Amino acid sequence: MEEDCKGRGSLPDHGCVLNRVTHSGGSLPYRGTPGEMPRSNSAHGPYGDKRCRSCGKFESSCTTSKHAASLLVSAKKGSQKTKQGETKKKQVTRRRPLMSKPVDDVYLTWCYERPSYDVEEAVGMLKKFQELDFTHPKQYVYINVFLDMALQKKKKVDPFASTVLLPYRFTDETNKVLVFTEILEDEIQVDFYVAVPAIMPKLIPLRNKLRRKYPSTKRNSMGHDIPKMLQLFREGLEYTVEDERVIKTRIARLDMPTEQIVANLKTVIHDICTFKPSTYGPFVQKLVIRSSTSEGLLLNLDGLLPQVEKVEEEENPEDDEEKPIQESVST
Repeated sequence: MEEDCKGRGSLPDHGCVLNRVTHSGGSLPYRGTPGEMPRSNSAHGPYGDKRCRSCGKFESSCTTSKHAASLLVSAKKGSQKTKQGETKKKQVTRRRPLMSKPVDDVYLTWCYERPSYDVEEAVGMLKKFQELDFTHPKQYVYINVFLDMALQKKKKVDPFASTVLLPYRFTDETNKVLVFTEILEDEIQVDFYVAVPAIMPKLIPLRNKLRRKYPSTKRNSMGHDIPKMLQLFREGLEYTVEDERVIKTRIARLDMPTEQIVANLKTVIHDICTFKPSTYGPFVQKLVIRSSTSEGLLLNLDGLLPQVEKVEEEENPEDDEEKPIQESVST
């Protein structure tokens, strides 16, 4: 005797017909789809999966959106794991070493090391670029200084700002400087503030308002030599550390003599190097010079960085002879 799922009334008809269902009174044969798992009255299947409430099938063979989505998610996770395993197994392809100097004038830049130039040669190239490009001859010259801010262990040099007086001025612009002699009620817009140490206790309420412009000895804006501070901040060049390790500033005009441009550059570099002790190694890692309309040229650092004087202790031979004698006596 054969009977459909629909005829039993226990579950709705979804086109699935069972081969055999076991009842308490015996087993009845049913027609069904070949290869399909037989439906039983138990709530769980032979592999522990639950029945679907919508179609009555086990979740492993259910085609409804809910269970299909969960199966897709699990399949994606499995594929991601296999992809991650394959990437780990793949060997890291080593990049070919770059060649030193190109033979021709036209070449692929990424196949060769970036050339570096002496500062005098680089300034001459910038002047030549200006002539060939017919650009403005009085354009500014800029430098990009990349710093090594690391100190011992996890400490770093804090980003700083400074003002330096260049040996050769390249602009007629002057900054506005205010000398504190008494507290002013009216607000005055100026570029720098300087003060003598005696008035500093009265300026404490203005610390949060002035912030970076607050007079301090680190920035040479507090002292007794008022004329010297006025000259520094009126005619000086201000630069700051950007992005925690880069300084971008202008140092000259392109129409200035090469010697004056080089002198201004060295003055700025020497002032930058004062913010990190020389015992931690060179402060400047990379130095690039450019004009307003040219590409950047990498500079050789030889001769530009301040030389660290190494004091070698002279060992006296007499002292060396006395040391083992003292050790033998002490023992």
